[in-house]
Amino acid sequence: MRNLRTVGAPRVIAVLAAATVLAALAPSSADARPAPDTVAAPSAVALSAVAPTAVRARTLPPVNARADYQLGGPYTPARGVTLVTRDFTVAPARGAYNICYVNAFQTQPELSSWWLTKHPTLLLRTSKGRVVGDPDWPGEMLLDTSTSAKRASLAAIMGSWFSRCAKLGYRAVEPDNLDTWTRSAGRLTMRQNAVYAGLLTARAHAMGLAIAQKNDTDMIALRSTTKFDFAVVEECQVYAECSAFTRAYGRHVIEIEYTDNGGRANFARACAARGSSISIVYRDRDLVPRGGSGYTYASC
Repeated sequence: MRNLRTVGAPRVIAVLAAATVLAALAPSSADARPAPDTVAAPSAVALSAVAPTAVRARTLPPVNARADYQLGGPYTPARGVTLVTRDFTVAPARGAYNICYVNAFQTQPELSSWWLTKHPTLLLRTSKGRVVGDPDWPGEMLLDTSTSAKRASLAAIMGSWFSRCAKLGYRAVEPDNLDTWTRSAGRLTMRQNAVYAGLLTARAHAMGLAIAQKNDTDMIALRSTTKFDFAVVEECQVYAECSAFTRAYGRHVIEIEYTDNGGRANFARACAARGSSISIVYRDRDLVPRGGSGYTYASC
């Protein structure tokens, strides 16, 4: 299975002060409540000042909505955009259904020290004790989902981040890198990742959040275990995988195609095939904010 996730996207988290970010990420107890912090962008948001609200009924993203994928940094969506994905370190877009991105199956480079210091046993390692990294993503380490105890500990950490998403007003979460089992050299299995995903789903649903399957067509076979609500799929037009997701999730699929892999012609084919049924977004590979060099955005 190919790793189809975004290549080289400059995550907003990298520009935040390290102390602020780590305070936000560290769960304070077994029930994994996030510590108060201040988010630097798009505006100052004190998490401690965000009043906890009653858990809302879980609502799936609107189908065939005009969507935007803003992982490289938040900006005001274009007119007509009603569905926005942003990183969990920033506030959601006003007036839209927002999906909260969380890297739930491996680490971000800027958090390497935090994981190595606070949770070294939750990192996947070789028989010689070396941390297993993503071969295509320097500095990203795979999380160890191989045992029930480790899966439970990881789910508690991710649950704290999901809680942050819910408090800020996000309606769904997008846990990325579901397919780490394909890059683990046999140290992880698809089923282990699926069981862990099921724990994440339970956490999300308890908070009234919908949860997405991100890529990985093989994992569709274990949907009864993962219990994902909808799908977010990168470059399925390029790899002829879109029908696998629409068969599983119907119109509850959000497709992202990129400028550097098939370009406008590929995007046009995607729109012709599915543009009247599902949300399809065309973005630059780095997902830079509007106004930045290379920024590209279109939707069907």
